[in-house]
Amino acid sequence: MQKNTEKAKVRTYRDLNVFQQSFELAHQIFLLTQKFPPEEKYNMIDQTRRAARSIPANIAEGWAKRKYENVFKRHLVDVLGSCEEIKVWLDMARRCGYLSEGDHRSCASAYIQVSSMLTSLLERWKSYS
Repeated sequence: MQKNTEKAKVRTYRDLNVFQQSFELAHQIFLLTQKFPPEEKYNMIDQTRRAARSIPANIAEGWAKRKYENVFKRHLVDVLGSCEEIKVWLDMARRCGYLSEGDHRSCASAYIQVSSMLTSLLERWKSYS
């Protein structure tokens, strides 16, 4: 019964928990990458931020096109790919000593959760169309 109430609340992509969480994570990644060395500005910083920002952006774009099943699903699949990409960047940042073990664990765990939420959205997308 609670799920029906939750679904009724979803009017825009901003109401999706997965959007909210990924948006907050993108901001967290921005803050964390500010501590990376300047020589990584056009490499790891740029790529990590792009991957993080593409997640909520593609959720929003896909939501706008959700009436078209293949297009909506393609955007969600792209987002899943970005979740995996950012985990690689987080691993590299940790290996290079740019992230603490705690920050790495926290962010990687959060992106695993986002991936799980996206998978669920992919399976239940019709309830939001």
